[in-house]
Amino acid sequence: MGGMWIYVSSLYEMAGHVRERGVGYLVSMVQSEYQPERPPGVRSDRHLRIAVDDISLPNEGAVLAGEPHVRQLVDFLERWPGDEPLLLHCYAGISRSTAGALIALSLWQDEFEAARALRAAAPHAIPNPRIIALADAILGRGGRLVAARESMGPWRPASEAPLTELALPPRDRGVPLR
Repeated sequence: MGGMWIYVSSLYEMAGHVRERGVGYLVSMVQSEYQPERPPGVRSDRHLRIAVDDISLPNEGAVLAGEPHVRQLVDFLERWPGDEPLLLHCYAGISRSTAGALIALSLWQDEFEAARALRAAAPHAIPNPRIIALADAILGRGGRLVAARESMGPWRPASEAPLTELALPPRDRGVPLR
């Protein structure tokens, strides 16, 4: 299943999905002790590792996503040409990775359209609010990305998410990359 796709998965299902779907770009958003081996088929310059915990407020002993982490994510997503599938994963595929997917989609379409697409594909998604707020500021979205996340409404609880598949729309030339 090649082409214009964004996938979101859990850590434990990531390698199989990378292989089965011909993923060329990978984002691992898990704490350092869970960072996976780079799967075959993904070049090292196309595997972004962001070692953060799934928290939105400071917590002693945990790594809170900061502006440098999210800037690195945004830069990676802006460089992704969309010609090969992108997979984002965190531990469960519910919060950090869905935040990354919302950011990625918002580079290709309106933030609210991106949020609707994510909610339709992933009823379990709870995009990490801190990651979204930092990306909103980095991208100069003036609160639109935060509001889009909030517009997603209630989520369906899950302990580990199934694979989320998001078809990448043609880039909306009206949506600024920055």
